[in-house]
Amino acid sequence: MSVVSKGLENVVIKVTSLTYIDGEKGILRYRGYDINDLVKFGSYEETIYLMLYGKLPNIKELEKLKEKLNEEYEVPQEVIDAIYLMPRDADAIGLLEVGTAALASLDKNFKWKENDKEKAISIIAKMSTLVANVFRRKEGNKPRIPESSDSYAKSFLAASLSKEPTPEEVNAMDKALILYADHEVPASTTAALVASSTLSDMYSSITAALAALKGPLHGGAAEEAFKQFLEIKEINNVENWFNEKILNQKNRLMGFGHRVYKTYDPRAKIFKNLASTLVEKNSDAKKYFEIAQKLEELGIKYFANKGIYPNTDFYSGIVFYALGFPVYMFTALFALSRTLGWLAHIIEYVEEQHRLIRPRALYVGPEYRQYVPLNQR
Repeated sequence: MSVVSKGLENVVIKVTSLTYIDGEKGILRYRGYDINDLVKFGSYEETIYLMLYGKLPNIKELEKLKEKLNEEYEVPQEVIDAIYLMPRDADAIGLLEVGTAALASLDKNFKWKENDKEKAISIIAKMSTLVANVFRRKEGNKPRIPESSDSYAKSFLAASLSKEPTPEEVNAMDKALILYADHEVPASTTAALVASSTLSDMYSSITAALAALKGPLHGGAAEEAFKQFLEIKEINNVENWFNEKILNQKNRLMGFGHRVYKTYDPRAKIFKNLASTLVEKNSDAKKYFEIAQKLEELGIKYFANKGIYPNTDFYSGIVFYALGFPVYMFTALFALSRTLGWLAHIIEYVEEQHRLIRPRALYVGPEYRQYVPLNQR
């Protein structure tokens, strides 16, 4: 009890066969498969199957998974109503918490170890519906349920944006979903694990994860990184802004640095490549991409010697913006993808390693003190 690890840094709370990270070499693997290979050759649906079942699916297994997703987009009307009862200016993650909490309240007969993986697939489908309708609510549009298609990313984009997405847009969304699918046990996954360790239901565990994801030091980092580009406005302002805000005022450069990676985040490289293609058809997004590139150069120049490089949130916002989403949706899009990782981890924990997570605190307060009655104080 004499050692306190602030932030639980380097404290191992579970074993996992899901995700491997080498922060020194910039390696990220899901179930042994390198993130670059999964993005280049795979799909989000294949990643779902891989994370839940431990292997890549064959054609028949993949088709069955897609059918299950298409069947599970519907949510009870009460859930949609709960989201739409909230004001349009409500926080996107807050609205998403409302939706998942509503689903938790309706999931009355939940039991662990009864079709957990099939339940997870249903939740992943319903999260698409929730995120799409959080966006539609905030934009003042009527509710819409994703329609069946051959692609989870396509169904989501069509429901959110009320238009048929291009193959290029579907590809970018699909790859973004893969990139954010899991990252071992950051704050949100830890929150989900704590909740599930009490044998709370899956939706409640997701709600706990969303609460942790909301913070600007975690899921909100992509929004904060993009706000920098908005503040800079023009590429000619980058150097002066960096000198004043980062070097002189010693503010944090958002989208740079990572608790685990001490080199360039492999996901950031892929997001940068996706952004470079998407922005060619969006002049605003292209301007912000050019600002980001210049800011990256300065960031690496001053901070690389400290092991501080761009992380996944630096360029992801530009991809989401080019797809048609405003800044306030970036964290919700993160959640759409990371739902898979949260579910895979809590299933792995409850089914294989279950023990109530109950840490201790090191007491540093006063010794015993005699209680003095109120009239004698």
